[in-house]
Amino acid sequence: MQSGHSAWDLFEDPASKTGYTYDDLICLPGSITFGVHEVILDSSFSRNIRLKTPVVSSPMDTVTESKMAIALALNGGIGVIHKSMPIESQVKEVTKVKKFKSGFITDPHCVGPSMTVAELEGLRKACGFTGFPVSEDGKLGSKLLGIVTKRDTDFIDNPADTLVSSVMTPLEQLITASDGIELNEAYDIIAKSKKGKLPITSQDGKIVALVSQSDLKKRGDYPLATKAADKTLMVAAAIGTNESERERVRALVAAGADALVIDQKQGDTSAQHDMIKWIKKEFRSVDVVGGNVVTRLQAKHLIDCGVDGLRVGMGVGSVSRAQEVGACGRAQASAVYNVARFARSFGVPIIADGGIGSPGHITKCLCMGAGAAMCGSLLAGAEESPGDYFFSENGFRLKSIRGTQSVESMKKLSNDVLGRSKRSGSEVMVAQGVTGTVQDKGSMMKYLPYLVQSVKHGMQDIGVMSVEEMHKRLFSFQLRFEIRSSAAQREGGVHGLHSFERRLYA
Repeated sequence: MQSGHSAWDLFEDPASKTGYTYDDLICLPGSITFGVHEVILDSSFSRNIRLKTPVVSSPMDTVTESKMAIALALNGGIGVIHKSMPIESQVKEVTKVKKFKSGFITDPHCVGPSMTVAELEGLRKACGFTGFPVSEDGKLGSKLLGIVTKRDTDFIDNPADTLVSSVMTPLEQLITASDGIELNEAYDIIAKSKKGKLPITSQDGKIVALVSQSDLKKRGDYPLATKAADKTLMVAAAIGTNESERERVRALVAAGADALVIDQKQGDTSAQHDMIKWIKKEFRSVDVVGGNVVTRLQAKHLIDCGVDGLRVGMGVGSVSRAQEVGACGRAQASAVYNVARFARSFGVPIIADGGIGSPGHITKCLCMGAGAAMCGSLLAGAEESPGDYFFSENGFRLKSIRGTQSVESMKKLSNDVLGRSKRSGSEVMVAQGVTGTVQDKGSMMKYLPYLVQSVKHGMQDIGVMSVEEMHKRLFSFQLRFEIRSSAAQREGGVHGLHSFERRLYA
């Protein structure tokens, strides 16, 4: 009565000589005896870090800094802070996550008193905020002068000639709170004063944080939050393999990073082997995720060095050209399955990195044995991703995205991190990534629950209640799959319509 193929048929039968990616395969349905609310997504990021939501943000400079990492951790995933910045900047981003307190805006966007109202309007459109603290030099940590909101600027006749200082609500008319105040106290002050925002200041009057009335309305607990033993949010950070990166490792561990993720497109290198061994010797309490790998032999070499997790994928990201330029890599479904089955016997979880373009791809990578899906373009464009919004000619709200091997990212790494603004004439910068744009996805606080619920629906249709059960069925060859023709792939998407509106969730 079995339909389709088992994983053995697809990936291990000696007659099978084809590499498969997610779109090549479809999961066949099983018997449903439970509700979608009963599906459990608990899984492993690494040996010692468990997730309630199997989603990890990619360490790309247009995807993951502290805001993205905080949003993911609150919702049960984990973020990997990118390394395309100086060590002190990356440490600062990690520290923001570790010191995060729900309800406090610890890095409010400040403006200076000499900014014009026209410039302020441009800033509002770019970042989506309506109110801003005004500080002496326009930065967090300087003396608070007042607050400017949209209400203050709605009826200005000459915005290009009007300064923020002339329309803001000055400090003497504001209600502020002192640094160290508890969240409940801050909320009580907002409720009683009926103010939209409550600035938090230091003893010498410098702005250090902000509490917003909109956060008061959204106040709630995060039962899925990924937290360490000390109740702080968990965060990972990307590192390289150069000898100089050991300084970065020491600083990140001191800042409280819970895991270090080695960011290298081909991870089976002597430099990575040495880095893993050194970290595991010097900092045993920190999990190390190695990669990227796509074969069992690559995985074995890194497991022998002591990794706690593996990133799987090479040249399959939406902004990658690695396979096109380097002619090396592997179809992602084949890579994930083969590495996952091998690593499973050593208790090493794997993270499927790349090729995730939809919630269905997350479900499929879990079906291939992954403990979590690392997402780049799927999360880029969210409010919490780095960068400013801009509008296309046809009115779409966009953000930029670029691969870590794009020319732009490599130049940024060379100039900002390595301090090399000039290269010798003999060096050629070979781009294995591109720069592009993605559409606005809104806040991760709404977008991530949509992804989670979609994966739960997929698992229910397959007939499994948990990721653990799915892996057991996969490796006992009970899960069934079918290979899809190109026509079947077209049929599986929206088709046959003159036009349609694409809405992800309601």
